[in-house]
Amino acid sequence: MSKMDRRTFVRSSVAAGAALSVTGSGCAPAPPNDAASEAGGGLPGSIPPFELNELSIGDLQEAMESGRHTCRSITELYLGRIEALNVAGPRLRAVLETNPDAFEVAEALDRERAENGPRGPLHGIPILLKDNIDTADGMTTTAGSTALAGSIAPSDAFVAAGLRAAGALLLGKANMSEWAGWKSFERGVSGWSGRGWDAGRGGFCRNPYVLDRQPGGSSSGSGVGAAANLAAAAIGSETDGSIVGPSSQNCLVGIKPTIGLASRAGVIPIAHSQDSTGPMARSVRDAAIILGAMTGVDPRDPLTAPSDGRFLTDYTTALDASGLRGARIGVARAYTGFDERVEALFEDALDAMRAGGATVVDPIELPSELRFGNEHEMEVLYHEFKADLDAYLSSLGPTAPIKSLAELIEYNDANVELELSLFGQELLTQSQARGPLTDQVYVDALRNSHRLSRTEGIDRTMDQHELDAIVAPTGGVPIIIDPLGASSGRGYGCSTPSAMAGYPNMTVPMGFVSDLPIGLSLCGRAWSETTLIRIAYAFEQMTAHRRAPEFLMSARVT
Repeated sequence: MSKMDRRTFVRSSVAAGAALSVTGSGCAPAPPNDAASEAGGGLPGSIPPFELNELSIGDLQEAMESGRHTCRSITELYLGRIEALNVAGPRLRAVLETNPDAFEVAEALDRERAENGPRGPLHGIPILLKDNIDTADGMTTTAGSTALAGSIAPSDAFVAAGLRAAGALLLGKANMSEWAGWKSFERGVSGWSGRGWDAGRGGFCRNPYVLDRQPGGSSSGSGVGAAANLAAAAIGSETDGSIVGPSSQNCLVGIKPTIGLASRAGVIPIAHSQDSTGPMARSVRDAAIILGAMTGVDPRDPLTAPSDGRFLTDYTTALDASGLRGARIGVARAYTGFDERVEALFEDALDAMRAGGATVVDPIELPSELRFGNEHEMEVLYHEFKADLDAYLSSLGPTAPIKSLAELIEYNDANVELELSLFGQELLTQSQARGPLTDQVYVDALRNSHRLSRTEGIDRTMDQHELDAIVAPTGGVPIIIDPLGASSGRGYGCSTPSAMAGYPNMTVPMGFVSDLPIGLSLCGRAWSETTLIRIAYAFEQMTAHRRAPEFLMSARVT
């Protein structure tokens, strides 16, 4: 297909499938007389009231304990919400598929509760999983790609198994930036997957706060699903910014744990030295509850071995409304100054932390090389993606739709309309060109990555200033969905130091620019999740910035 043919194809496909009208310079909401209007059009007035709106995990447990609800009735309500908002109404495209056994699982959990009581705080709680987390059930795992259509994993990912063991109901698979964004940086569009975009489920995921805005990536559907109350919470994954970014842009709390705190076994990878999974929820408490079900040593993931003796199964013990008192917070000014509106929110956040009893050390310095896309990080990701993806595909057995990165590239080339109409696959081809993990180029890149981010970065800075956490704005204002315009780039973000180091990072709502959410990031040393949760909880309780989305067609000018 020629470049012009692709452009024509995209115009017709996006207009019909994504309920967006595409122009040469960007995307605008579809006109009132199109199919979207007939289905509700995404207008705020078309959103039906929802009984479970903004209910916490604790609220849902209380409803089940009192008999007002059962897991079955809660599941039915969330599935109805998905039906009303995901393909119809505002067409969020956040959920690629729902669990065909959801009611059967819910009824079994209800029987167990009646006979033995709940297993714990997640018993009967519906959770969405990003579509790169394996489940050995009736749901597929595809990383958003048609190349893995129909692929059902032979076993649960460690994270999925942990959630099931805690009594959670795995409600569905969330949309994502295809291959977790490791396909192309050509246009900087987050939240697009080839899977299901012709059926109204995949394609462009839309920000529920303002529908013509990106939801962030790559855990796009997880962010939108949790924010729009399509489930109690969601699980995302991150290599660099993919949990904290969409959590910020959807007014959520997101936790990217220390590498090794939660096993990556059964998660479609980018790079084992940076990949992690974590909760995305509407409150710090809910995120802490979920994190405790995800931890543990797993022989399938050797990097979990150092977590022995360090991980907790209950992170709610870190919740302390006075948790800012006596904390020392360093301000990473290198990640500020890009937008005066965001800067104003950040200064208010620093004032709130001071008012809560924290000492704010401003500024602190991190190595200037710690920006996304630096040569050391990119070399690590290129090499590890090839090795790790080939290993994952091998784990699917002889019936896997594709069996190697090389076959994936060939598949995309043969299916341009499905996979290459919007942007190319240069990240895949450049990864395929790399050698094995014994190559000196890779060995040197990984050593330099850890030197800059750990020894000369986070560890040195925190030791020098005796810090408990480092803070910065999580990112910028969500940008307009623009599949045919020039690259909007990755935007601003502070996730790279923690990503390269393999250290924890979490984000908590910091406020709004007009109608668009902005998050505050807190990062720290390895295994410091309890410290970050304590500080984030105290900040959340003081400021209460979380609010539900209004599903606006465009941002109001204020």
